[in-house]
Amino acid sequence: MSSQCKGKGSWPELVGVKGETAVAIIERENPLVTAIIVPEGSSIILDVRCDRVWVWVDKNGIVYLVPKIG
Repeated sequence: MSSQCKGKGSWPELVGVKGETAVAIIERENPLVTAIIVPEGSSIILDVRCDRVWVWVDKNGIVYLVPKIG
């Protein structure tokens, strides 16, 4: 689905970065999306949207999955 969305859609370079920093970078690089921090083990809505990026962080607030539109 992310291939149908406009702008940058994936940020593999942010794995290992603080969640808050990742959110700022994502929203700067693609102003069409809102990045949302999701703590490890949380549940999310499974619908796919071009205006949302889940930023999965571990217990230390570090991104551990590649943030991507979804």
